[in-house]
Amino acid sequence: MPLFDQPSFDGHESVMFCHDAASGLRAIIAVHSTRLGPAAGGCRMWAYAREADALNDALRLSRGMTYKSAIAGLPLGGGKAVILGDARTAKSPALLRAFGRCVNRLGGAYYTAEDVGTNCDDMRQIAEETAFVAGLTDGAHASGDPSPVTARGVYLGMELAVARALGRPTLRDTTVAIQGLGNVGYRLAQMLNEAGARLIVSDVNAAAVKRARADLGATAVDADAIYDQPVDVFAPCALGAVLSPETIPRLRAKVVAGGANNQLADEACGAALAKRGILYAPDYVINGGGIINVAGEILGTGTPDWVERKLQALMQTLAGILDTARESGRPSHQVADRMVEERLATPRAA
Repeated sequence: MPLFDQPSFDGHESVMFCHDAASGLRAIIAVHSTRLGPAAGGCRMWAYAREADALNDALRLSRGMTYKSAIAGLPLGGGKAVILGDARTAKSPALLRAFGRCVNRLGGAYYTAEDVGTNCDDMRQIAEETAFVAGLTDGAHASGDPSPVTARGVYLGMELAVARALGRPTLRDTTVAIQGLGNVGYRLAQMLNEAGARLIVSDVNAAAVKRARADLGATAVDADAIYDQPVDVFAPCALGAVLSPETIPRLRAKVVAGGANNQLADEACGAALAKRGILYAPDYVINGGGIINVAGEILGTGTPDWVERKLQALMQTLAGILDTARESGRPSHQVADRMVEERLATPRAA
């Protein structure tokens, strides 16, 4: 399918295809919007089955970052990069430096950071070739790994959603099914365990599941069975498009609140959740803590207090979205999208 006919293209400003024969780099950098500021979004490294899948992922994630930064009130746009390859076997210093040179060619239109398959050490190596990188552990306003702040935002947002859907002031005795125990998912599981929640978990990484069972008392289920669990909350914390026409009828939860990006397979899936009476915390709102953390580094404003203030303001925004959805009878993702579209319609400040 031609690029401009891709359903996920959605008016992207630019899409850059990167190749370096010496290192084996094959990457895509998608810049969705710089209307509110330079595009920011992580670099994902994944063994995609098809190049078309990598392109679709980059486009969907890039658009999601535009919405994520806008709803958090940040002067940043949305972009995303994907590197095609298995991060466990194909990653090398030469490949990361080659990717850094690609980022640099965009001249500051896009800032990269960590995502699935990349980490702080990778960002350090990318930074050898470009200044347009965040998520570093050293330097002025260094923000480091954004996943702890992402997980904290998901936890706080889950509290808000549970209070509205179930009338509970805390997450104690709430049963949560966590799909994915990566950096965000496992930290979320730790917070929920400390709060007295009951955990059901799944992950393709057997070691992560074993650790959750041993350290957190979690109950483990097969990856596909996670949708069928009789829980209060379903928390998608792995890859996107998991809320689909096939999976939504299987859900037995009253709340969906998780850290994954692009949880809805398509627009109609948000309405399908609402029709079933499932309260959905829009993904790009509840998981916005990471971009706030990274933004502090990019903008030169990053302090723990600044990040916490912005995170609390985002949670107030989420509360308003959930309340408006309830009062208006509109699906929560449509309420959030409308807020973003209004902000994007405002001309960028000088």
